[in-house]
Amino acid sequence: MQLSSIATAIGAQLQGDGSIEISRIANLKTAGTGEISFLSDPRYRAVLTDSKASAVIVRADDLPHVGSKAALVTADPYVAFAKIAQLLDTTPPIASGIAPSAVIDPSASLGKDVAVGPNAVIGPEAVIGEGVQIGPGVCVGQGTVIGAHTKLYANVSVYHHVQIGEHCLIQSGAVIGSDGFGYANERGRWLKIPQTGHVKIGNFVEIGACTCIDRGALDDTVIEDNVIIDNLCQIAHNVRIGTGTAVAGGTTFAGSVKIGRYCIIGGTSVFNGHIEICDQVTISGMCMVMRSIDKPGIYSSGIPAQSNKEWRLTASRVLHINEMYHKVSELERRLKALEQDQAQD
Repeated sequence: MQLSSIATAIGAQLQGDGSIEISRIANLKTAGTGEISFLSDPRYRAVLTDSKASAVIVRADDLPHVGSKAALVTADPYVAFAKIAQLLDTTPPIASGIAPSAVIDPSASLGKDVAVGPNAVIGPEAVIGEGVQIGPGVCVGQGTVIGAHTKLYANVSVYHHVQIGEHCLIQSGAVIGSDGFGYANERGRWLKIPQTGHVKIGNFVEIGACTCIDRGALDDTVIEDNVIIDNLCQIAHNVRIGTGTAVAGGTTFAGSVKIGRYCIIGGTSVFNGHIEICDQVTISGMCMVMRSIDKPGIYSSGIPAQSNKEWRLTASRVLHINEMYHKVSELERRLKALEQDQAQD
């Protein structure tokens, strides 16, 4: 695209030659002719000055450091970078047309321009919206509804009576609507509790590869609009994740957790069941969240990485922490007695 067209598309101010042809986005250090890069951190202005990119995306304060290069000026260069990346995206379609080997039940309903890849299966009474792309080996269960322009990559499994909104993206190997972990124990024998709830996913949701979202036990598991979930996450039955929340890879939510709106969940975090997290909470990576959080802010737990020698020393001291507590309590008691004796004298 010409730089002037890109500027118009993202609403940026153009500085310099708008006829430059831009083919891709690149790193500031490695960018060359026909490539555009961005600066979001003023600490790297020296790299901006030396960059060989044909054009750069900057804030107004960084313009003096651009040199002779063309520039797009915007309030948030990183957001502009994301929008330009979408404009220049060359990712091929997941599927094109209806593959001869696809198995589509006669009672299923397919909208206009639906594409279904080889060996995909669409079950009875499924409803597939306009422009949906279904990759090879995808399985869509009975009565499931998939909204317009949603994309399912290869080997996604969507169970029965799941609802997925519009403009969603689900990466390969994800499983949506599998049974929650519900069992009763009768004198050592596990009795399965049928999971009769559903999964309801809003619009503009992205779900990473090999992430599992369980159906509700009685009520529904709900993922609200504009939620992004990374790879290898486990979302148990009856969980609810609020609008605009981001969940990094490897995170596990136990049953009936409620996550508020616009939260940031760090990777490999673990959430105890039946707790609530309020809006606008940030959870650092590898946190163990055992209790509800009712105030916005940043929460952390765990021990940062350290040398093995330091860790062994710390672990040894932790093993004796209860003993140390009682010793300190005894010393405090004796000190208080001494102070009282001195006061009486």
